[in-house]
Amino acid sequence: MGRAKAITLIILIQFILLHVTKSQQGFEESLAARTLKQESHDTHEVHCSRERSRAAWQIIDDYLMPFVEEEGYQISADCRLHPDNDLFRDQERHKIHLDVNEWRCGYCKKSFRAERFLDQHFDNRHYNLLNNQSKCLADLCGALHCDFVINSNLLKAKCNPAAATRNRHLCESLANSCFPISQGPSARRLHELFLRQFCDAHTCSGKAKPFPRGGKKQTNLLYMATSILLMMLLPLFYLLYYLYQRDMKQETQVLRRVSQVGRKAKPS
Repeated sequence: MGRAKAITLIILIQFILLHVTKSQQGFEESLAARTLKQESHDTHEVHCSRERSRAAWQIIDDYLMPFVEEEGYQISADCRLHPDNDLFRDQERHKIHLDVNEWRCGYCKKSFRAERFLDQHFDNRHYNLLNNQSKCLADLCGALHCDFVINSNLLKAKCNPAAATRNRHLCESLANSCFPISQGPSARRLHELFLRQFCDAHTCSGKAKPFPRGGKKQTNLLYMATSILLMMLLPLFYLLYYLYQRDMKQETQVLRRVSQVGRKAKPS
């Protein structure tokens, strides 16, 4: 009976702790929502998708910049792909991701439970810090295959030849303006790479896929797990090998003694 009471008490305590945790999360989310609501009277409408701009920059950073850095090439400020031409770039740089459910504003140090709340905070409180001289990077999403990154299921939809042609022209204009072939060998190589990496896939043939040259080396989780497992098992292997060798040595010594005793006991 005493054991049953103890188990019941433990279950009750766990239930109370879970309820308190959920209540605290709900309170924090409600507080964040009220804070944003209080800020909403200062909201400024921005005719540019932050989400698609973020996707476009991620694509540039992952699938273009590694090759640009490898060539030691400096992208001109006139190029639409230059960081200074991203309306949200400075705000994105001032995002501090502390934990899974904790984001902090780099301007005023206010904390939020989700990135979307921080985005709304930027729109409401730090609109004046937008780079208003810049253009909307989301406008380049057609050329950069943002939809492929955001939702790969869209590739299964029926291809629109007119849209593919339009995106290809935009893509080629980016290659020409950002990597003019007259600027030397590095520019020519990057121009060719940009066409292969981004522009060739703008077709309804289905043969070419975006980013065939790859991009930043992503850490493979399976590789990491395997490596950690091997590191854990390696000392165990050496321990077992040591014990095996020790036992074999002891058995050899015992057999040698038995053999020596047998020879001594043998009648002359």
